[in-house]
Amino acid sequence: MPDPRRNFAAFLRDQYTTIFARPWPVIPSALIIAALNVFLFAFDRPWTASEGLRNWGDTLLQLFGIVAQTDLLPPFLFSGSVLNLGLFVGALAAALLSREFGVRLAPVGELVKGALGGLLMGWGAMLSFGCNIGGFFSALSALSLSGVGMMAGLMIGSFAATRYVIWERLRRIKKGQISSISPCEAPPRAAPGSAGFRAQPVAGILLIALSIGAGFLYARLGHARLGNFFFFGLAFGVILQRSRFCLVNAFREPFLSGQSENTRAAALALALSMIGFAVLKATDLKDATEWVFPAFWLGSVVGGTVFGAGMVLAEGCGAGSIWRARTDLIRRLGSAIFLPNEIGWAGAVGGVAALMAIWYLLSGWNEQVRRVGVLKL
Repeated sequence: MPDPRRNFAAFLRDQYTTIFARPWPVIPSALIIAALNVFLFAFDRPWTASEGLRNWGDTLLQLFGIVAQTDLLPPFLFSGSVLNLGLFVGALAAALLSREFGVRLAPVGELVKGALGGLLMGWGAMLSFGCNIGGFFSALSALSLSGVGMMAGLMIGSFAATRYVIWERLRRIKKGQISSISPCEAPPRAAPGSAGFRAQPVAGILLIALSIGAGFLYARLGHARLGNFFFFGLAFGVILQRSRFCLVNAFREPFLSGQSENTRAAALALALSMIGFAVLKATDLKDATEWVFPAFWLGSVVGGTVFGAGMVLAEGCGAGSIWRARTDLIRRLGSAIFLPNEIGWAGAVGGVAALMAIWYLLSGWNEQVRRVGVLKL
């Protein structure tokens, strides 16, 4: 008779292998992220990264005496920072549990490009009232016309910066410095059987346990809302790390390699997120004007262009800004246009859905025919 304990242990190992030994499919993972974004909006506000990073920057500037703010909340008490912290911890825990944690030291040239890209993303996030997550993904989900403007800007900026990346990489290939056009290199992993390889899952489990304890500690200290933000961040971090879903790739890869999986995933995820946001707003569960930014058209298009170029150069996103826009500048960036007020709920929802369908189809077609700006070696 088989030992039930042994069979259960084998079952647990199989589940662990399914979750952490193989990458998750991108499109289903993106749809889960979209659903989480709807839940987060229903709970409080949509997903964005720039607010939290700006809070970290403001805190550092105040720490060094560069600026003085009496109303500045510390990072551990600011919801955007707590969400970002949860995302970081969740991604780190998932990397440890899957034995994929590693550190890669970038060459000086890449560090310079990363710094320049960060500056551009900070500037772009200031102009468009958010990064490619808050200013594009969540803003367009909220039926803000500024999201459409930022989408156009992200495409323009990504295309321009990708042209530079291709030119730079081709020069390095000719010189024998690199063998691939791909701008992303995975960090080295611990060797199988090594102490580090065996210890990573244990460290991941301990980190998850500490994270759960931290969330409940927030509740115990009277900050249950922040604890929930932390848990949302954990979920985002785990899903992003396991699936490699990336909005940078959604805009960059069609112009670099022609691959469209992340683009199609982003289009489907945004359509789902938009439907959820529309239901919450149409039923008055959330205010109709919430997350509708006064950035159309100048702020969103220019900000998106600058941000798009920066995220390609930096090979990542989630940017924040340490600058503040003055009131007179904000008024010149554009208008807050809520699409249902202009073309009705059916027109707004149908229009955004049609835009995502066009984005989905064009990226898939371009992947097959390799027509638009795709590198041909």
